[in-house]
Amino acid sequence: MLVSTDMAHNLGDIFERRLGKEAENVLPDLDIYEIDPEFVMENDFSSVMKYLGNLLSDVDDYSLQDMGMMPGMEELFSLLKIADIYNNEGYERIIVDCAPTGETLSLLKFPELLSWYMEKLFPIGKVGVRMLAPISKSVFKVEMPNKNAMNDIEKMYLKLMELQELLKNRDVTSIRIVTTPEKMVVEETKRNYMYMNFYNFNVDGLYINRILPKDINNDFFSEWMIIQKNYITYLKESFAALPIYEIPWYDEELRGEKNIRRIVEDVLSERDVFAEKIITERESFKQIERGYQLDVFLPYADKSGIDLYQAATDIVIKTGNLKRNIPLPNILRNYMVAGAKFNEGKLSIVFEKGRDDCDE
Repeated sequence: MLVSTDMAHNLGDIFERRLGKEAENVLPDLDIYEIDPEFVMENDFSSVMKYLGNLLSDVDDYSLQDMGMMPGMEELFSLLKIADIYNNEGYERIIVDCAPTGETLSLLKFPELLSWYMEKLFPIGKVGVRMLAPISKSVFKVEMPNKNAMNDIEKMYLKLMELQELLKNRDVTSIRIVTTPEKMVVEETKRNYMYMNFYNFNVDGLYINRILPKDINNDFFSEWMIIQKNYITYLKESFAALPIYEIPWYDEELRGEKNIRRIVEDVLSERDVFAEKIITERESFKQIERGYQLDVFLPYADKSGIDLYQAATDIVIKTGNLKRNIPLPNILRNYMVAGAKFNEGKLSIVFEKGRDDCDE
């Protein structure tokens, strides 16, 4: 199955088919599916949506339809649908076509972020609901979640935990980055690769798209060919550990089965593109003489842009405009950050008992 999570879907355009709300077969061994998160949300989580609709209408005379989908919900329900397909549909392989970098990062980090908040707040929330439900509507004019909504929220939390395990299972899931040989895109690719490692995903392939053919006899493209050649060399040097695929810039739009097969025949037919390769390293805790050490891999990160601090039972790491909370194991409950070093793409954080200073 080929799935699109990009809100500007184009699978139907590529395969020249008008697609509906469900998966459709386009070739003997291929189904395609453009996820409509609103449709998934309304059909699979109706109790939660009903509660949210009542809550908004009670608070400010708005309905959920007036407000539109809440921020982040598209990513959440798209991923939950992919997990359901993985668990129930029996496909040999699921390929997810994602949106550009920013949206994809939101998509991939959303389960970890939301499950972290739910883990912190959900047990308290359940007690609070039981205590406040009898008086909430009469006193505060706000309807608390009913039993069905709470059950759906609990099921959603469990699904998020399963989703995290699925996305970070390196024997099952890998990420392939698509780039073009231009300066701004190459720099974005390096940041993208660093962010994927930051959130502990396995990247095992790089596709360089829209490479100009060498036999173009046109002065207009001469300088562009030199620029592309330099950046292709740079990408190969920067991502030497990854399998790299070079996709030509064709002389027509790649629409329809015939043109799609051109890429397969020109670039992919001689290579095992579906082989999972565990290339990037996981974050890891290990015991050392001084205490314990956490290693987080951040290739191409800017040392001056990395910040970290300990907050209760989590270590919080910031790089660029992204932040990640990493829960600490129980054994480190009485340990504090004693120091941190960043060297050759690896951030090493040392924990010792009774220490609260951090030498970066």
